[in-house]
Amino acid sequence: MTFNLGELFCGPGGIAKGVDLANKDMARFDIKIDHAWATDYHEDTCQTYRQNIFPSTPERVVCDDIRTMDLSILEKISSIDCISFGFPCNDFSIVGEQKGIHGSFGPLYSYATKALVKFKPQWFLAENVGGLRSSNQGKAFSNILRDLKHTGYRLYPHLYKFNEYGIPQARHRIIIIGIREDINLEFRVPQPSFKIKTAREALDEIPAWAQNNELTKQSHTVIERLKHIKPGENAFTATLPDGLELNVKGARISQIYKRLDPDKPAYTVTGSGGGGTHIYHWDEPRALTNRERARLQTFPDDFVFSGSKESVRRQIGMAVPPDGVRVILVALMKTFLRKEYPSIPCNIEVPE
Repeated sequence: MTFNLGELFCGPGGIAKGVDLANKDMARFDIKIDHAWATDYHEDTCQTYRQNIFPSTPERVVCDDIRTMDLSILEKISSIDCISFGFPCNDFSIVGEQKGIHGSFGPLYSYATKALVKFKPQWFLAENVGGLRSSNQGKAFSNILRDLKHTGYRLYPHLYKFNEYGIPQARHRIIIIGIREDINLEFRVPQPSFKIKTAREALDEIPAWAQNNELTKQSHTVIERLKHIKPGENAFTATLPDGLELNVKGARISQIYKRLDPDKPAYTVTGSGGGGTHIYHWDEPRALTNRERARLQTFPDDFVFSGSKESVRRQIGMAVPPDGVRVILVALMKTFLRKEYPSIPCNIEVPE
């Protein structure tokens, strides 16, 4: 059994790499997922995907704005049996302004529903931030679930706490699995392993050949400030001497100049932000490198990101952790094989 996968809003390849890992886990069974095509609008992101997922057939990655794209272009590349889409989360994130369905990025999910109607895949995987549930007083998420359901799919939405699945990061993401209504199968959420992986374990022994590992230049003031911040503390919980305190009124964002606790999973890796938001090492007074950030996202060291340092930071922060995708796709493949696996109930209800 082979599923040809198409990806909308593909990002740098977090879901795609998760597919490869799931295929390895399921190699002894007669089932696999093949990469058919992918699309995103960001050129560096597309180039990263090409060189890591489609190095010999780069034309399978279409770099275009889905709002103006003719979906038949993708159909000409390859037919598909399944589809994934991590539609942009900018307007749903709890860190941002939560413009939700009314923001610039909120309506983009509707293009995924159009793709579902056009391609009629057997199943889909959709991903977004946990803040999606509360955006627009919860109305945005309800509308999205209804629209996805009305395309002809049974939905299995769940808020995954990826740190409970061995991801070395407190990353909470909504994953929606949809199975076409005419297919008599029920997906079950895989049970967490609760094997916690710490930041220290994740960042251990990065090889010298690993790319995207350049240090960030930091001012003397930042270095001195970090020296006074203990592991797990931030600029507002630490005791800072005069001259090193932040001159910010009313702001108490916990990730500002926050140093990692080496014995816990990292806090959430983000794709953007100004001074103080780069994630900071627990021992050395410095920001993490992009390779270290990629480690927290569970990208392998031979996965190379294209673009400037800030572009790579963006790609890593917006990606889905491959190891988290692996767990979910293994469960989905076992569902299609009608094999049992430890599971828990979905923690999100689907509206009528």
